[in-house]
Amino acid sequence: MKYPVKRFRSLRVALKELESFIRHPEHLQTGKPLKRFGGMLPRELLANWLLCVAVNSNLQAERLTFCSDPVGGDGVIYDTATEETYLTEHTVIPELIGGDAVDIAPLILKAIEQKRHKGGEAYASGKTLVVFQTAKGQNWFPNKVAKQLPDPLYFDAVWVVGLQGVENGGYIYQVTRLDLRRGNAPAWRVRIGKDFDGWEVEPIQ
Repeated sequence: MKYPVKRFRSLRVALKELESFIRHPEHLQTGKPLKRFGGMLPRELLANWLLCVAVNSNLQAERLTFCSDPVGGDGVIYDTATEETYLTEHTVIPELIGGDAVDIAPLILKAIEQKRHKGGEAYASGKTLVVFQTAKGQNWFPNKVAKQLPDPLYFDAVWVVGLQGVENGGYIYQVTRLDLRRGNAPAWRVRIGKDFDGWEVEPIQ
């Protein structure tokens, strides 16, 4: 049985739709669900977009895209080449009152544990957890955090995305997968052009 979903025509079109949310980041923390996109939150749309463009840079093709979840989840990553789907579950680390810099690593681990504990294996199994990091804080080290992931994790994968900065009107996000199977947790820097008509992705060594 097929279910109706909402999907952008392309990742470039999606970026233009996301522009207003990126330019006003408070909407990424407090924005209401978008009815026209299956009730997904603005930060969920942006995070899924970031995952797609990061992985696509390795594939050298726009293979991954995303759509709404017809059963009420936080969005689905879709591989157009293999037709595989990846259900996502999202959480956010909000900017703290006062905007003081904090130690980010414990907050990431706490957010993961809270989602893992929410429903246990039945809730998390088969899903990709995405942590949207908006708090201001110290640099954190993906390998160190990956080594401290709970065991069993239950989730199939855990990603962390967050804004690194704004340069010349463009926005720079970091995308990290907490996975040490290849030695280091893979990470990318996504640079969104100031006119929101394109982006560049570079791996972080």
